[in-house]
Amino acid sequence: MTKFNFNFSGKSIFSEITKDFFENRFSNLAYLPRWVVFCIDIVIVLFASVITYFIVSNLTFKNYDTYSVSIRYLITLLTYAFFFFAFRTYAGIIRHSSFIDGIRLLLATSFAFFSLVVLNYTHFFVHSTKIFLMPELFIHSIISFVLLFLFRIVVKFLFETYVELESKDKIKKIVVFGIDANAFALAKALNSEQPKRYKVVAFIEKTAANKTKEVLGLPIVSYKESVAQIIKKFNASGIILSDHSLTKSEQLQIVDDCLEHHFQVLSTQTVKNWEDEKSITKSIKQFDIKDLLERQPIVLHNQVISNQIKGQTIMITGAAGSIGSEIVQQVLDFKPSKLIVVDQAETPLYQLGLLLDSLLLDIAYFSYVADIKEAFVMEKIISEHKPSVIYHAAAYKHVPLMELNPYQAVLTNVYGTKVLADLAQKYKVASFVMVSTDKAVNPSNVMGASKRIAEMYVQSLFRNAQAQEETTTKFITTRFGNVLGSNGSVVPLFTKQIQEGGPITITHPDIIRYFMTIPEACQLVLEAGSMGNGGEIYIFDMGEPVRIIDLAYKMIRLAGFIPEQDISIQVVGLRPGEKLYEELLNDAAKTLPTYHEKIMIAHEASVTNFELFLSQLEALIQSAKKMQSTETVSLMKTILPEFKSRNSEFERLDS
Repeated sequence: MTKFNFNFSGKSIFSEITKDFFENRFSNLAYLPRWVVFCIDIVIVLFASVITYFIVSNLTFKNYDTYSVSIRYLITLLTYAFFFFAFRTYAGIIRHSSFIDGIRLLLATSFAFFSLVVLNYTHFFVHSTKIFLMPELFIHSIISFVLLFLFRIVVKFLFETYVELESKDKIKKIVVFGIDANAFALAKALNSEQPKRYKVVAFIEKTAANKTKEVLGLPIVSYKESVAQIIKKFNASGIILSDHSLTKSEQLQIVDDCLEHHFQVLSTQTVKNWEDEKSITKSIKQFDIKDLLERQPIVLHNQVISNQIKGQTIMITGAAGSIGSEIVQQVLDFKPSKLIVVDQAETPLYQLGLLLDSLLLDIAYFSYVADIKEAFVMEKIISEHKPSVIYHAAAYKHVPLMELNPYQAVLTNVYGTKVLADLAQKYKVASFVMVSTDKAVNPSNVMGASKRIAEMYVQSLFRNAQAQEETTTKFITTRFGNVLGSNGSVVPLFTKQIQEGGPITITHPDIIRYFMTIPEACQLVLEAGSMGNGGEIYIFDMGEPVRIIDLAYKMIRLAGFIPEQDISIQVVGLRPGEKLYEELLNDAAKTLPTYHEKIMIAHEASVTNFELFLSQLEALIQSAKKMQSTETVSLMKTILPEFKSRNSEFERLDS
């Protein structure tokens, strides 16, 4: 016995009928040619003429018999056709009709109406008789515009309904936080985007809202309750933060609330061109990881930096790296006369050159593929260009690799710095700004120890020259924590691991780090170079440190996954030389304030016997050149008694 299942749900029946209709009619439909659209518009005007004829015929008006009905409406069709051409009403894609297309139709029908009115009265003055009744012209123009506009709305509605039915499982419902022009432009762009990714279902505003308030047919909800509750109410999957007036704490509160309930958080840039829908939708991105920094970004004094850089020759080592390339771009904003970029990595340096070429600069720049350990090459560059400021960002920085290759850490980080510092002094470079790291404080690994020895050398070189009352280069050191997004940092690694489906690997559940963004780090380098008098080590007030495991959880949630369910977190153990937390100052150091509340000077013990230090340094460099790892590390520990290896084969040297 056959069993019949009748579903009388109007919504279900409508969905099935429209789905079947659309799949059979529209699935392979391309854009209509312009001549077809034009012909359809003419047919609509003709249909409007027929309707107008029957309306006028049933009124008390009597048509003029100057010309036959067919001649009268032929004149009407030709007039409308002319203005369709003039205003290119056929040029738009019907399924993507916009406000501009409606304006074109209004102008075309209005001009056609007024032209026919002018023709009517001109004929009257010449032949003492009119062609059209004035009510007839007016009624015809209204009906024509309504039908032309309705045709476009119907096609647009049918197409969008078809797209939504076809991509029902792919389109995500989204809530937009913000009710300014930027938010509305974003919503319109998303709703007309093809292929469609998001459907905006509501707006949220910060202030108390009227519950009856709507924009674009969508409700505006007041931010009185939890954002997550609002998203749940509209059965949405996430939120786009479009309100750029939100404070850092408000953003973090919203993000934490959404992530806790597994909602996606997106952000967008300010829309500059509201007509360019592609650029609007392309600006949507995952909430930026740098916004997870639980502190306000540090803004520095650009005028001081400009006074030092503008019109000068600037040299940057490690210029193709993540820090060096950002320094290059920030330096360009201050209009130096000449830029010298040095790096041993050929491909990244070539890409940096392409970027500089694309900027169409009036600044002369020179790229050198060179190693800072090559004293002859470095002297050739510095003697030829005579830079007034050197930003020294070239270094080996990967802790585990340098633990395996201590001689390379010494040769590049120590000897390379010594080569550059000596040449800076020899050729009277005004300022030498060295990029260092918080790993140089109470170092537990070879990389950190090599950077601390380099710090000691440039500082002692300056103070020795001062003691001998010589005019010397201002040697300045900048020291900061981990940089978000830099080469080798944890953020790109986590991003890659999430994209690959996990697991995310962390070395220890209790490991914490200070974080800052690349632009902030480079601003510190530039300002330190301008404010320093020489011999200082500048550090940032970097706020509260971040637990790496918390960062991992947030990144997983921001990517739209559930930690330990979609993406697992795996603890792999501390790497050689790694410690649970980093410090910006050693135990005996003190800080001195500067004119910027977020920048301080580390006052640390300096070299007391410069000649002894030089002899120790020479022995260290010679040992490194012979690739004698154990002896090299042993000499480093002699120079730096506070250097205590952790989780490393060199721990035995500490006993």
